[in-house]
Amino acid sequence: MRRFGDELRSERERKRVTLETICTITKVSVRHLEALEGSDYGELPGGVFRRGILRSYLGAVGLQESPWMERFEAALRESGAVQVESNDWVEFAENVRRNRGGMKAGTGSRWIGVAAMAGTLVMLGWGVWKFVLHGHLFL
Repeated sequence: MRRFGDELRSERERKRVTLETICTITKVSVRHLEALEGSDYGELPGGVFRRGILRSYLGAVGLQESPWMERFEAALRESGAVQVESNDWVEFAENVRRNRGGMKAGTGSRWIGVAAMAGTLVMLGWGVWKFVLHGHLFL
């Protein structure tokens, strides 16, 4: 029996749709599309994101969603890649941590934003105070 990913790839190739076209239409990375076609479910984000990638893929290729989604769920169960549904939030948090691990944003720009917001609030407060007490903003 053929793997789920192989069947997806065959349908995509039969319809003459490239992975780059799907990537452009769906904004899903080629890396995730290749993992889907390779039945490498561990490389896909978990939970609803994994299903969303497949739905986007099916829409871009023009395949009917419900039978493919059922087959996908069966393939996930067979591969052991699916955890208990109650762990979806744990899986979601782990995926966020894993995918954002390399993106360490500097905190300097955050503090500049906080200072700019505080300055804006002080100026706004001063303007309201001046207008309420004196009826005009500038002397």
